[in-house]
Amino acid sequence: MSDRHTRAELRGKAQTVRGIVDPATLGQTLMHEHVLWDITPPKLYELNDHGPEITLENAFAYNYGELVTPRNLQLHDVAVAIDEVRRMRDVGGSTIVELSCGGLKPDPEGLAEISKVTGVHLVMGCGYYVDEYQDPRNRTRRVDDFAQEMVDQVQVGAWGTRVRAGMIGEIGCQAPWTDLEKRVMEAALIAQRETGAAINVHPGRNPDQPQEVADFIKARGGDLTRVVISHIDRTIFDDARLLRLADSGCVVEFDLFGQETSFYKWNDIDMPNDAQRLRHIRTLIEHGHLERVVISHDICYISRLVRFGGHGYGHIFRNVVPMMRRRGFSEAEIQAILVDNPRRLLTFA
Repeated sequence: MSDRHTRAELRGKAQTVRGIVDPATLGQTLMHEHVLWDITPPKLYELNDHGPEITLENAFAYNYGELVTPRNLQLHDVAVAIDEVRRMRDVGGSTIVELSCGGLKPDPEGLAEISKVTGVHLVMGCGYYVDEYQDPRNRTRRVDDFAQEMVDQVQVGAWGTRVRAGMIGEIGCQAPWTDLEKRVMEAALIAQRETGAAINVHPGRNPDQPQEVADFIKARGGDLTRVVISHIDRTIFDDARLLRLADSGCVVEFDLFGQETSFYKWNDIDMPNDAQRLRHIRTLIEHGHLERVVISHDICYISRLVRFGGHGYGHIFRNVVPMMRRRGFSEAEIQAILVDNPRRLLTFA
């Protein structure tokens, strides 16, 4: 095999940070997490204050958003990540899709080490997060330049390493959507066509923005069946918008499982709890959209890790799956959401 993994070599396979694998080995999969990351907004870096250590006395303040400091918004410690990923593995998790793309301080070699030690498949994303996190030099870059970079991240290696991405995203959007973000999205669609990889989208915090993204992708000939739109549980709260979005053909991702408080610092909404998330998923299933649902936790605060008093990556397997069974989800439905749908998306087309 050459240094470049061609589309022919990837077709029908999945690609983890340790190489190409048979998709049948992926097992139960979390489709949107961060394992090594830094989501600190650029303006917070100017404070030059990482905040207090997370303790029993202040863990709630961190989780509730009373304390917002870089301390809770970044994890670079491979040893801590290994321990947390092992905990997920021990309750049945097999694969994590890690979407710390450009702007979120990706660490491909750190992910490869975590995967090697734990035996858990890690599938890495690529591309760029929202506008404010991007390198200012990106403002002058052309669509084809971004596209070639993403193709190379999948086929050659990402962020100066030989570790390759297995998915494109999470591609960052805001409401209103910026010109830079639209160029990156256009590039992601080109890279999708060139590589056969699926795309994950981070939509803006407006209930109509996921549909705006879906319409944008459809108008440009993108394959919506291989586009995952994230964070639906903090964005869409009515059945009409939810079903219209699923009807467009995209995959709908509920990825804030474990966040059980109604308070949401980043927008004036009532965040649903896990039971409400399952009710939205049941609505989708009843309307024929079982194949368009995936779930995850989107852990990007260290206060959500077990070591710091949180639920960790194992929460869905420990707590949500039993809840699904109690609420009448069949084993086939659970299998579709946690195994079959992720496997289809992570298999190169």
